[in-house]
Amino acid sequence: MSDFSVTEAQACILQHVQRLGVETVALHDSLDRVLAEDVAANRNHPPYDVSAMDGYALRFTDIEMANPEVAMRLTVVDDIRAGQMPQVTIQQGQAARIMTGAPTPMGIDTVIRIEDTQADGDDVLILTPPKQGANIRPLGENLKTGRVVFKQGTMITPGVLAILAMVKKKEVPVFSKPSVAILSTGDELEDIDEPIDENKIPNANSHALYAQCKSLGIEATLLGIAKDNAQDLKTKLEEGLKYDVLLASGGVSVGHHDFVRPTLEALGMTMHFWRVAMRPGHPLAFGTSEQGTAIFGLPGNPVASMVCFEQFVAPALRQIMGHGKLYRRTLNVRLSHDLKAASGRTLFVRVTLSSDTEGYVATSTGAQGSGVLMSMALADGLLLVPADSEGLRAGEMVTVQLLQGMDFQAEAFGGFNE
Repeated sequence: MSDFSVTEAQACILQHVQRLGVETVALHDSLDRVLAEDVAANRNHPPYDVSAMDGYALRFTDIEMANPEVAMRLTVVDDIRAGQMPQVTIQQGQAARIMTGAPTPMGIDTVIRIEDTQADGDDVLILTPPKQGANIRPLGENLKTGRVVFKQGTMITPGVLAILAMVKKKEVPVFSKPSVAILSTGDELEDIDEPIDENKIPNANSHALYAQCKSLGIEATLLGIAKDNAQDLKTKLEEGLKYDVLLASGGVSVGHHDFVRPTLEALGMTMHFWRVAMRPGHPLAFGTSEQGTAIFGLPGNPVASMVCFEQFVAPALRQIMGHGKLYRRTLNVRLSHDLKAASGRTLFVRVTLSSDTEGYVATSTGAQGSGVLMSMALADGLLLVPADSEGLRAGEMVTVQLLQGMDFQAEAFGGFNE
């Protein structure tokens, strides 16, 4: 099987992962989840025309000639507070004192803010007229009964949650989250609770992948480290296959002691691909089990593992959770220095972003080896060098995928040219 391009690998993965079922959660537990059904308004909001300001409700024709030299005098015939219904209809030459959020009385078409008036006993002097219709929020401006306010697939942000509360959604139907297991492999690894052994490598992969899952709202399960022998690996992989998604890092290359792929195949996994034309991250495997588990065989080098997570695992997990926007946001920015290409492979360069008078500027974080984990710790984003590129020059516009925050887009990187 030849190497997949990045876009081919992404398409293959998304073809083989499906949304999970629906569950109902309490409103306050729904933040960052995805709506599993359309939500319609059950009321008009506001329920009537209301004032947007503290001021006076009046007829525009009574005050349109007002100015600081010739004030218009109106008689105040009502005082309307929020939650209180108007008592009178406003006639020519009259006004009603009104508070923000209070319903406007019949007969008026404008509200003037209190700062543009002057009280004079039972009268009010209008010094500067607003535009006709000013400072009135019309009935149903925010919500109209029966109208769909959010479609299925909407991510619940604080603003969305506030509207759900407004339409009395104490419980919210959302798409279920996948169960995810994380397994590292290799005799050379030393876990975080083990004493320091100068002959071993700290197992950063599992914890990096756990953090990346958690940034998507998923609490993954750490299965520990599988040794480089068939039985230990088989036991831990069998445990991992009980989950919706299994992330296994290390041992997916073609070395004599790389047992992950043959062991998974022996357990009934269908391998869809096992190499991608990218750097870092070439030895990436993806398959599905008879039980329906999606299995990612991630590289053992921590940077490659994290980059592969962002390009392949994160979009898959977000699709499973019902999101429509699968990929982290990209920006077009200027490059601060020359960059070499990667000989027919898509290159992901870890960069920091700064700004000047002309916009954002991308600069490499330094050494870009797959084992230089500091390059990810310092990175604001991943800069794309297309597979067919002959290199990039300082000052050139480039595409950077942001690594921070929860801002996602529907499409992957543009400009792979594969």
